[in-house]
Amino acid sequence: MLNNKNIILGVCGSIAAYKSALVVRLLVKAGANVKVILTADASNFITPLTLATLSKNPVYTHYFEAETGVWSNHVELGLWADYMLIAPASANTLGKMANGLCDNLLTAVYLSSKCPVLFAPAMDLDMWKHESTQENIAKLQSFGNVMIAPGSGELASGLHGDGRMAEPEEIVSFLEGEIKKGLPLLDKNIMVTAGPTYEAIDPVRFIGNHSSGKMGFALADELHKLGANVTLIAGPTAQKANSTIKRIDVVSAQQMLDACLLHFEESDVTIMSAAVADYTPVDVAQQKN
Repeated sequence: MLNNKNIILGVCGSIAAYKSALVVRLLVKAGANVKVILTADASNFITPLTLATLSKNPVYTHYFEAETGVWSNHVELGLWADYMLIAPASANTLGKMANGLCDNLLTAVYLSSKCPVLFAPAMDLDMWKHESTQENIAKLQSFGNVMIAPGSGELASGLHGDGRMAEPEEIVSFLEGEIKKGLPLLDKNIMVTAGPTYEAIDPVRFIGNHSSGKMGFALADELHKLGANVTLIAGPTAQKANSTIKRIDVVSAQQMLDACLLHFEESDVTIMSAAVADYTPVDVAQQKN
């Protein structure tokens, strides 16, 4: 779901900022392109170097670099992103976002972004419960922003309760779930056949063709990206499929037919793109003559 997605990760001033390193690592591991924006307070909790190393991109902290004059174009960053994720989202930043305050690069990018915005609050118990915080969260949600709810547990103050930022694995899984919701083929079962079939003459020779299976594999990959549950029935080929696609390898036309019949009833859509051999020997010799 995250492969080749452009994601801006905003990191605010919170002890939970140490978890943002793992969030970046998980996003990159899933194939996402990640750019990180740190608030000034966030850099007191985690260094730009750590996040730049993990994201493989420079980390943005200011509107411009005082020594060089290089400008961080907040509009360009906002348009680049497919998703914006703010984790941890402090009470301070939530208040700025809810009320259109724009005194740092992160809030400037937020106000410039056209993409879905998700935020994972992180703060102490009483800050979380405060009426102003809850009002700001409700306001942000009314704008269409999506909250990744905090959990309950031991907090930095020593108190125990709500306000603990969701764990990195939960945050990434939540983001993947949001991406899936917008996919047009979500949960559709689609069967695709691909590649050639080999019809044995004897243990050595066969009737076949030069089909590479590229078209069927490309179709399976695109359907998977659109949210479908893909069953790929493939003849002998060197093509590689996405590891999350269900692949069934076959050799002969009969094996391909049997696999298709087994999965046809559960399929919403069937795409037959395999190059099935035109002839099958009636009798297969048990040894080469």
